[in-house]
Amino acid sequence: MATLVTEARVLEGPGTSGDRRPAQELSQAVSRLLPGLEAESKLSRRRALEGLQRELEEGAPLPPSADFQELFGRLLLPRLLRCLGDPAEKCRALAVQLLRLGLSHGARPQDTLPQLIPALTQRLAGLGSGQLVEPCEELRLALVELLSLVVQLCGRSLAPYLDEMVRILQKTIVDPFPDVKRESCKLAGDYAQSIPDHFHMQSESLIAPLMQTISHQHSKVRVAVIQATGLVIQFGNAKSVDDVISHFAQRLFDDVSQVRYAVTSVVGNWLLHLRDRYSFFHKLIPLLLSSFDDEIPEVTELAVSLWEKIGLQWQKENEDDLKDKLDFASPPPSHYPKGVIRPVLGCRELIFRNLSKILPAICNDITDWVVGNRVKSAQLLAVLLLHAEDHITQHLEVVLRTLYQACSDDEKSVVSNCIKSAELVGTFVNPEVFLKLIFPALKKSIRPSCLMVLAAVTRGCSRQSLKPHLNNIASFLSQTQICQGSEDSHYMEQLLCCVQALIQVGQEDCKESSLQLMEVLVTVMAVSGAAGLSEKVQETMNLLAQMQKYDGTLDLYQQHMDRLMEWLTLSHQDWNCHSVELLQFEVIVIQSGPVLGKALNYFIPIIKTCLLPTKDPQMRLKLFTVFSQVLLKAKDTVNAHQQFHGYLETVIKDILVPNLEWHAGRTAGAIRTTAVSCLWALIHSEILSSKQIIEIQEVLMPQIINTLEEDSKMTRLMSCRIINIFLKACTDIIDPDKFIKIYPELLKRLDDSSNEVRIAAMSSLISLLHCIKNDDEKSYLKSNMQFLYKELLVHLDDPDSTIQDAVLGVLKEGSILFPNILMEEIEAVKYKHRSLVYCEQLLQHIQSTTSVL
Repeated sequence: MATLVTEARVLEGPGTSGDRRPAQELSQAVSRLLPGLEAESKLSRRRALEGLQRELEEGAPLPPSADFQELFGRLLLPRLLRCLGDPAEKCRALAVQLLRLGLSHGARPQDTLPQLIPALTQRLAGLGSGQLVEPCEELRLALVELLSLVVQLCGRSLAPYLDEMVRILQKTIVDPFPDVKRESCKLAGDYAQSIPDHFHMQSESLIAPLMQTISHQHSKVRVAVIQATGLVIQFGNAKSVDDVISHFAQRLFDDVSQVRYAVTSVVGNWLLHLRDRYSFFHKLIPLLLSSFDDEIPEVTELAVSLWEKIGLQWQKENEDDLKDKLDFASPPPSHYPKGVIRPVLGCRELIFRNLSKILPAICNDITDWVVGNRVKSAQLLAVLLLHAEDHITQHLEVVLRTLYQACSDDEKSVVSNCIKSAELVGTFVNPEVFLKLIFPALKKSIRPSCLMVLAAVTRGCSRQSLKPHLNNIASFLSQTQICQGSEDSHYMEQLLCCVQALIQVGQEDCKESSLQLMEVLVTVMAVSGAAGLSEKVQETMNLLAQMQKYDGTLDLYQQHMDRLMEWLTLSHQDWNCHSVELLQFEVIVIQSGPVLGKALNYFIPIIKTCLLPTKDPQMRLKLFTVFSQVLLKAKDTVNAHQQFHGYLETVIKDILVPNLEWHAGRTAGAIRTTAVSCLWALIHSEILSSKQIIEIQEVLMPQIINTLEEDSKMTRLMSCRIINIFLKACTDIIDPDKFIKIYPELLKRLDDSSNEVRIAAMSSLISLLHCIKNDDEKSYLKSNMQFLYKELLVHLDDPDSTIQDAVLGVLKEGSILFPNILMEEIEAVKYKHRSLVYCEQLLQHIQSTTSVL
């Protein structure tokens, strides 16, 4: 659409006003063409219209506008308006162009309105609610553009035609052709601005078609609708704000940034210029502030800029009420969020005064089923709380209740913004106030989201404000109801976050709460071992130690070991395999390292009680495993301070002996296996002297011999090895009766399904044979040795060469006792063997040994 200035220049031509055509000459030229407009032939009408176009556009300059106005209104206007209904599309198009030329050049275009507006109304709006009279969409666009030109030229003169104009716009705004929609929206905005004193009477009539079109698939149409709506309401009836707010809110989720930009611009201008804006602050402010977190920087910058202008304008308008606050402005909190510019006083006051009206809707939408609504609401809540500052206190209960619910959302963006809001609560609200609300809520509902909020508000506090409440928070978290409230990994993670927040903010002030924090950390590590939090807990412990100027976590255990053990001793009588205290005990025992060596007065009684045969079998299995782990590193754990020997008798008689006794069932067998493992770890740790090992074997040898028959290969193997160590420790002569009890059991193991067990049994046999040292024993054991030789010679013919080599070694060691008997036994069976090699080697060994002797 050419501009008014351009069209005027075309009409005036290159000459000066003195070179214009006389009006009479133009009148004669036009009169000659007018009959053609009434011709029945479409071609004749078209040629007449084209002739008129040439006369007006291409001939000599037109006469002065006043003369042309009279000629146009008298000769052309009525006929051209009739041509708007011509059957030929080209004729209608030429008629529209000629109307534009005539209106642009006339001195008083408003004189044409009585004829022009009804004709355009008929052509665009028709009669009643039927279809549009003009079927061609390009011509409908041209007619709307013609109306736009009329609005530019006539302005206020169009006031009497308000009904007709609104009727046209109601039709064209919902026109199927997108370009007509866009031009109609522009027309609506221009018309609203041209007659502000009258437009409000009919402005509401345009809201319905505008809102019907606001979700059109073309983004440019949506932008045009939003801009038109802004002007229609600004220069019309402001009550329509209520009808469009929901639609505007929906457009804030538009995928096209230009649409969101348009909404932000319109809402911002309403807040600046709408006549009744004070009445709509609580409805419009959320829309504008929602753009603060837009993904497009331009939209965010526009929203921030407009909001600051709004705040400054409101501040100026209410300067008298704000005088004290302006003169004695309070500084921002010392720990105000980094990188955030504090809003001006006017903006903060606007939020404070409207928060009670805005907050309920935000709290409702933050749990909406639509993800986008929840995200926007969470973002908006953080912006509101940043402005409200310490006025949050008045709405704290509602805010916290909302945060508890929203922090359990599956959408990460919702949770992250709610955490930001919770941190702002900590920044602006006294801890004494929010703790009185959070603690009861946590006790009432053990949820990860409540802990998440507590951690966030703690992070938002300053060190100075939090210091008086550190012990209170740490004690609360260490309560059994809280720290053992749930075994859910997410709950434990948030419990850890609470401790991290306390250490992060409290720093060195956490020293007084160190024990309670340790209890919580131990619980988190105990319960969430499978959740992968152990490493994070260890890092937090290191940080807690660092804050107290310690070298590491061992110093923490050194400081609190007695209290931690006392804490567990209170309940150890009632433990079972599901007890959290059992897991806590395991963590403390494993993690404390050498510090455990100073706490044996707690450790051994707990172990003794919990390993009684009457206790839960699964718990006993778990505890024996833990006991084995520390015994394997006894020098660095239980015996780090050389105090373990004082408890050795208790460990043997009260812990191992009862659990090595045979009982039917797989679980009982598993317990015996773990008990044997524990004994092996104790012996293998090298903290026992030979004398102590002898004392142990005097007590435990019968039970260990019995375990040689266990189903578990590992148990049989460890039992063989334990017996071997027992026998090696016997420096004195062995009792022959004991020999007679031991060797048959070891001999049985030569038939074991595991070669590893067979070899271990043969090593024990060698150690047993070394214990026979005098002639009296030899003579007493002669028949037993002969039986042993016979059995060993059977295994000397084993298919496995490894076993043959091992048996050969045993026979060589035993040959020194009764060489002649052994040689007789060899001669008796050697021809029954698959090969004579091993028998010949043994005979040669006996002969060489005998000759030497």
